[in-house]
Amino acid sequence: MEWIAGIHPVREALKAGRPLERVCVAKEPRSSRLDEIVALARKVRVPVRFESRDVLDRMAHSIPHQGVVAFGSASRHAQLDDFLEREGMLVLLDGVEDPHNLGAIVRTAHAAGALAVIVGERRSAPLSETTAKAAAGALSVLPVIRAANLNRTIEKLKQHLWWIYGLDERGQSACWDTQYEPRSVLVLGAEGHGLHEQIRSKCDFLLRIPMAGAVASLNVSVAAGVALFDWRRKA
Repeated sequence: MEWIAGIHPVREALKAGRPLERVCVAKEPRSSRLDEIVALARKVRVPVRFESRDVLDRMAHSIPHQGVVAFGSASRHAQLDDFLEREGMLVLLDGVEDPHNLGAIVRTAHAAGALAVIVGERRSAPLSETTAKAAAGALSVLPVIRAANLNRTIEKLKQHLWWIYGLDERGQSACWDTQYEPRSVLVLGAEGHGLHEQIRSKCDFLLRIPMAGAVASLNVSVAAGVALFDWRRKA
């Protein structure tokens, strides 16, 4: 992932509205110029992480960084509010940390006609060049929404009459026996871990993909494809 080091380069990137995945700032010592970087980043809703000087040294490969390193994004993030009153399918990812899987899901979601993909600020793969390559161009056309808190995001969606469908191997209903609502959110969990319990508890429905073979689960990007095209067939 492309990175920028130094107070002036990072400040100018923030002022210019350049897509950034995150800004990492030294925990100490702090200065007014670093505080300005933090304020600018928060104003444009770029996540800020506070790291030790040693960690920043490694991020910048020992190039002088003046206490700040920023990481670029392959795409701008969209805003959830722009989708709340629409109808269709949103895909919410709960902890998908592999950029290849994220890119594949974005590609599949676009192909199936989903409105957007929602990812968390934490426990999520970045919109890196690796993600963009796996998405095969879809990252430039399908909006990706970054949510500070996925639990609160789900609550907000529910307030606007979105129905939440969690894909979980323990689900009682087969996905292809489900009739989706006009405003639907498909929630997919992390590779190997599935949905976090808090997220799982907020789902209105838990769906499973019936498996004919001995393997109990699918790769998350494959599972996304199965569920999304089942939804598309019924839309």
